[in-house]
Formats: sequence, C-alpha cells, structure tokens
Amino acid sequence: MYLMTHGLMIQGCTSDAGKSTVVAGLCRVLQRKGIINAPFKPQNMALNSAVTQDGGEIGRAQALQAMAAKVPLSVHMNPVLLKPNSDTGAQVILQGHSIGNLNAMDYHSYKPKAAQAVFDSFQILSEQYNNILVEGAGSPAEINLRKGDIANMGFAEAVDCPVILVADIDKGGVFAHLIGTLECLSESERNRIQGFIINRFRGDIQLLQDGLDWLQEKTKKPVLGVLPYLHGLYLDAEDAIHSDVVAKRNAPLNVIAPLYPHISNHTDLAPLIQHPQINFQWVKHKASIPPADLVVLPGSKSVMTDLTWLKAQGWQNYLKKHLRYGGKIIGICGGLQMLGQQLLDPDGLESDKLHTQGLGLMPFSTEFFPAKQLTNLTGRLNLVTAFPPPQVKGYEIHQGRSNFHEFPELKPAITFSNNQTDGLISADNQILTTYLHGLFDETEALTSLLNWAGLEQADAFDFNSFREAQINRISDCFEEHLEIEQIVNILQNSHITTSQSGSHKC
Repeated sequence: MYLMTHGLMIQGCTSDAGKSTVVAGLCRVLQRKGIINAPFKPQNMALNSAVTQDGGEIGRAQALQAMAAKVPLSVHMNPVLLKPNSDTGAQVILQGHSIGNLNAMDYHSYKPKAAQAVFDSFQILSEQYNNILVEGAGSPAEINLRKGDIANMGFAEAVDCPVILVADIDKGGVFAHLIGTLECLSESERNRIQGFIINRFRGDIQLLQDGLDWLQEKTKKPVLGVLPYLHGLYLDAEDAIHSDVVAKRNAPLNVIAPLYPHISNHTDLAPLIQHPQINFQWVKHKASIPPADLVVLPGSKSVMTDLTWLKAQGWQNYLKKHLRYGGKIIGICGGLQMLGQQLLDPDGLESDKLHTQGLGLMPFSTEFFPAKQLTNLTGRLNLVTAFPPPQVKGYEIHQGRSNFHEFPELKPAITFSNNQTDGLISADNQILTTYLHGLFDETEALTSLLNWAGLEQADAFDFNSFREAQINRISDCFEEHLEIEQIVNILQNSHITTSQSGSHKC
C-alpha cells in the first residue's frame, strides 16, 4: 500500500542561514491557516535536545518547530541526532535512543542503517500528517559529504521533495552563496529548487532590487521573499550559542555561567537571559570570572572533559570563595555531576578516564551507565523560601546516576508527582542541584529561585508566553515578507509517495 503526502524541504547555503527559523515560522503560518503539519529533520548535529512524549530524544529545534505547528513531539521528527562529544566523534541517537559513540569514519560506515531509520521515520510521520516541512542540515553543496547523503539533496531526491534555498545576507556575499550552491549541484538537484528566501536583510529593500532581478533572470527561479533582520529575536537554539548577551548593568541580580567546550542544553538558561531583572553573562575561555549573586553550571555532553576545563579556568577556587561570601549555585545535569565528590566511568562511556574528582562541593558521587534516562516530569520545587512549593516541568536526559539516597539529612531539590525525588539542596541552602532540564521555564518556579538567589522582589516572567510571542513574531514577519501563497502551492502541489513497507526512491 502506498501513501501520498505533501512535503517541502528548506535547505541553506550555509550553516546558520536560518533554516530552523524558516521551518518554525512556516509551521506556525500553516497552522494559522488550518493546515495541519509537522516538522522533520532527517539528520541533525546538535547538543540541545528535548524529550518527546514517546520517551525519546530529538533536537531542540525540532521540538520548537513542533510547538510552532502545535503538534506533539515525536522521535520520528528527527530520526538521526548526532551529539558531538569530541572533535571527531559523537553519540548517535537513532529514532530517539542512543546506539553508542561513533567516530566520523565509523559513522560513515553506519550510514546505510541510519538512512533506513530516516526513511522509516518519514514513512511513519507521513501516515500521521499530510503536510511535512523538512529541514536540511548544513549545506547541500558540501561535496565531500554527497556520497550517501541523507541530510540534504540525498533525502530530497529519494522522496522527490521540492526545495527552497535560504541564504543569509547579513554575512555578505548572498548572491555568490546562492549561485555557488547551485553550481555545486547536479542538474536534477538544481531543478528541484523552487525558489529562494533571503534572510536577515537590513536596510532599504529598494537597494537590493537590482540584485534580486539579476538573480531571478540568471537562475530562472523566483525570490520568494526577503526577510528583515529581527532585532532581539529569541528562539530555542539548535546548537549555536549567542555568547554576546546584552548586558543589563542596572539589573538587581547578577547571574553568570561558564561557557565550557561541550556545553549542552544551554537553552535551560534562556529564561534567566531574558528576564528583565537579571544581568546575565556567559564566562568564556580564559576570561576573568566576575562577581555574581548566582552561578549556574549547565549541562555538558562530556562532563569529565568540561570539568577538567573548569578547574583549569580557576572555577574551583572561585566557587569556594563565592560560597564563603554567601553566593548561590545551581547545578543542572552535568553541572550537578561536577559539583559532587567523584565521577566514575567504568565502561569508558564518556572518555578514557575511569575516575575523576569532582568539585567536592556536594556529598554525592556519580557513575555513568550505558542506559540513558529519558523522561518528561512534573513536580514541586522544595525551596524553604517558597510556600506553597512551586510547580516545575521539564525533562531528564542523562547517563549518570547519583547516589542522592545516601544523604537523607539533605532535602531533595524536587519532589515529582510520582513521589520520586531528584537532586539535593545543600545543608546551608546555598547550592541546589537537579537533573531536570527546564528548571526555570515555569513562572512561579523561576520567581522562587530568584528569591532564593537574593532577588526579593522578582517580577513574574512567563517564559512560555515569551517563547510563544517569539514564534508569532516570526510568523507575522513571514506573512508580511514572504510569498506565502506561492510557498503553500509548492508544498501542496508536491506528491511524495511512500510505501508502508518503508521502501523509497533512490
């Protein structure tokens, strides 16, 4: 039996051209028009992830796109997720679950299995949604990656999917990016591209018109819109971190976090960065560590390596002094593990080190196991400053297990709705540790944590409403600056045939 679905793929001339944002915006535009749709990214390389309702792991960008489409998260929206843990290797997440660590050459050999997972997931998603917006990865013009490609044109050709190409004009050379990309493609791939979107334009559009006319005449392909640079836009990042946060020097609370080499799920800290009463600062490599009211140690994909980096940067002595002067510390996931006594890795899951001394600021130790904890959770935050205890919602993604139960004299950081607990609060009430990603997302929990950190009159900040407003902002922009009806026609005039046996065109 064969199924018909409509698909449209958004590819970019470069990484960070804006593919994720374009897909998210189009997901919301279609949803507003009553067109049920879902996002799909065949292969993603990112350290920001989310846990789906079906208990798997996908890239954070696909989670945001699903939120924009207002559909449940599914592992099939991102069947292959690569989480780098070194310069040459990554943990491979296949349909939501880790199959282990592979270096670049081993993954190349594994690609046929990864490809089968991609097409199987696309088949499953096609059975649930009649309209699918597909996001490419990197650039389709990466010649060295063409063989066995499942991330860009290899996928588009296999399922006979039309493509729109996005280019970022803010970096300069936009016409060279577009023409150069086309020149690197085969004839059938060039024919697959149905038009261009130019992203992040600043200035008077009339000054660009001659170039747009030349581009359309040379390529015989339409420019489907020019999107303006949206100042102050925040969307959950796929991977890249915008480390140059605008300082709010008159804000009453100073919060810092180390920008370690393998930082993951840094989107946890977005509510702190966006809160109007917080002056937030990432502390980069070799930078002096400024005084702060609150230090947050975020997640890491390579905890032992990042812990070594942290110590080399002088953070161990800094944190001890910070606590002596009454400062507060929050450790999330990998940050939690660093704050303990020891990290044990008997199977070498993270690195060649089987044992590493932690920062020694909390009594527990952590051991790494092959099975990964992937859970969506709701609970209550156990802060003495908060009554009644505020609700928290989030997810856990970790392979480490910490022996919290050996310290009954310490209060758990969170009590979940299933009566299980997570993390610990230090006896002096200065350190809070948790495995829960999304700790700051709920308004009351964020307010309570800021009270605990020293901000007595914290304004209520609804981060979930803030995120929703950002999605609507880009959707409004798209409806004004893109040829939406033409884009919808490209989508709905595509007819991708998938078989329930999982076969595909090659």
